[in-house]
Amino acid sequence: MYLVDTNIFLEVLLSEDRKEECKRFLGLLRDGKKSGIVTDFTIHSIIVIMDHLGRLRELKTFLRSLFAYKGLHVYFTTVGDEIKAVDIAVKEDLDMDNAIQYSVALSMKVDAIVSFDKHFDGLRVPRLEPPNVT
Repeated sequence: MYLVDTNIFLEVLLSEDRKEECKRFLGLLRDGKKSGIVTDFTIHSIIVIMDHLGRLRELKTFLRSLFAYKGLHVYFTTVGDEIKAVDIAVKEDLDMDNAIQYSVALSMKVDAIVSFDKHFDGLRVPRLEPPNVT
């Protein structure tokens, strides 16, 4: 099981350079060929970013698409998760966004965090980029 970081979805939503490799990976989750989790924090972050960019139609499409993912589950963080994340942020020198993701990755015992964010490198949970998911 993989934790899918915010930037993987944004790469597709914003048509960035690595959009196609992210689409292939997300397709594996959609079809149930791989399993993963996404935090509600990621979903809320995407909502804020897409709203700020004035891309509400794309946001609505994204939110609706989450229902189609056979292999992707939403993890709702608790206040306890967020307290752990503060400790992780201090210990691992991560910002709170990454610390929340990493805290959930540890709690859920995921195989890897799928992300382009190199701040996850060198931590106990490995970071993979979409083409490296096997």
